Amino acid sequence: MDSTAERAVKRVISVMETSLDEQLTIDDMAKVAMFSKFHFSRIFQRVTGISPGRFLSALRLQQAKQLLVSTSFNVSDISLRVGYTSVGTFSSRFTRSVGLSPTTYRKQRGITTHIASGGGYTAPDALATVRGVIRPHYGDQRELIFCGLFRDRIPEGRPISCTVLHEPGPYLLEKVPPGMWYLLVHSVPVGSPSLGKAVAADVAVGTHGPLTVRRGAMIDGADIELKPASALDPPVLMALLDVRTAALQRMAARAQAGGQPPRLAEPAAG
Repeated sequence: MDSTAERAVKRVISVMETSLDEQLTIDDMAKVAMFSKFHFSRIFQRVTGISPGRFLSALRLQQAKQLLVSTSFNVSDISLRVGYTSVGTFSSRFTRSVGLSPTTYRKQRGITTHIASGGGYTAPDALATVRGVIRPHYGDQRELIFCGLFRDRIPEGRPISCTVLHEPGPYLLEKVPPGMWYLLVHSVPVGSPSLGKAVAADVAVGTHGPLTVRRGAMIDGADIELKPASALDPPVLMALLDVRTAALQRMAARAQAGGQPPRLAEPAAG
């Protein structure tokens, strides 16, 4: 990747992060990057995988997540602080992207016990399978690894298909409908006592795709290496899984299987 382009995009993202309550335009961003707005939009998309507008929206929701679990501001105040003039619009977008309403997200301290998947009905004979290997970053240990297929290169909303692992290694995604999907992975480290306000800095991520999935296909070799999330990676907007609940599930499954370490149960299908 061109380091000049990356530096320009990082400058813009830095301005976004300090101006979430302002109405930044593409013209404003292009001036910061010192490119024409058309050239800037192309560069930003190439570096981050999504448009500047989508990235800014994601940063706003990420900040809202942090404020919900770290402050006593009400939802209306938080919506204004992250650039929304309508609390109704904020709440609906938050719920669609995160998977929980702002009120529920706060009540659950930013965690969820399951992630629903599914993209609507597809004839069984048209469904495909995607598999590969998730590799750790420099051998670090991870408590939970989420792997899912999404329409865009941003982990938000309901995945098309997903699975959860408790260690790096082979994964299998089944019942995948035909289409073009991004394979997105994120994880939390061993020893995370909670997934509250500070966990975002610990998240590791990986991306593969887009993958073109055809009717009934078996796609093999969609491998991903986890890496620490950087400023150029779109924020993980989904509510993260509760590692404490996962640990209890794993202990129960091991006891039932006679001590064999199984995979974590599949996320709930919706």
